[in-house]
Amino acid sequence: MAIHTFSKFDKELENLRAQVMEMGGIVEEQIKDAIASLKDADSKLIDKIINRDEDVNDLQTSIDENCELVLVKRTPVAADLRFVLTVQKITTDLERIGDEAAKIARAAKRIFENDRMSKPSLTNVKSMQKLVSEMLHTALDSFTRMDPDAILSIIKDDESVDEIYQSCTRNQLTVMMEDPRKISTALEIIYVAKAIERIGDHAENISEHIVYWIKGSDVRHLSTKEIKKELKS
Repeated sequence: MAIHTFSKFDKELENLRAQVMEMGGIVEEQIKDAIASLKDADSKLIDKIINRDEDVNDLQTSIDENCELVLVKRTPVAADLRFVLTVQKITTDLERIGDEAAKIARAAKRIFENDRMSKPSLTNVKSMQKLVSEMLHTALDSFTRMDPDAILSIIKDDESVDEIYQSCTRNQLTVMMEDPRKISTALEIIYVAKAIERIGDHAENISEHIVYWIKGSDVRHLSTKEIKKELKS
C-alpha cells in the first residue's frame, strides 16, 4: 500500500490488513480442526469449531464497519479504493469458508453418532483438505505480499480438488450400491467432500480479489490463459 500524507489513513488501512489476517488465521485453524474431528469422536473439538464460527462472524462485522468508516472519512481512490473493496470481498469468502468448516464438524458429529465410519472413506477427503488448506494459505500469503501471480498455482490446485471430489463421489456411490447399510455415512462423506470443494472455490475467489486490487483487472470469468495475459500487462 502507498504511504499517504495522513498517517492515520495508513494506520486504518494497516488495521484492515491485520484484521483480514486474523480472520484468515482463525479460518485456517477451523479447517484443520474440522478434518481432525472426522478422525475421532471429539465432541469438544466439534463444539470449538462451531463456536469459532461466531468469532469469524463477529470479525467480519467489525471489518465491514471499519471499511465503511474508511470509505466515508477518507474517500479513497484508485488502488486504495480497490484495497478496501477487496478486503470486504475477502472477508465474505473467509466467512463462508468458516461456515463450510462448521458444516464439516456437524457432519462429523452425525457420522460418529451413526458409528459406521470406515477409514478408507477419508482417503479422498484428506487429500482434498491438504490441497484447499495450501490454497487458502497461499491466497492469504499473497494478500500480505501483494502478489497477484499466486492465482496461477491456486487455479491449478483447484482443478485437482475438483477431480478428487468427483472421484470421492464415485467411490461413495459404489459403497452405497454394494452395502445399503453404509448409505447414511457415504452421504455424509459426499457432503463433507462438497464442503471442502467449496472451500477451494472460496480460496480461488480470494486470489481473484487480490488480482483486482493489485492489477485493477476483474479476472473472475477469464480463462487461465487470459489471466496470465492480464498479469503480464
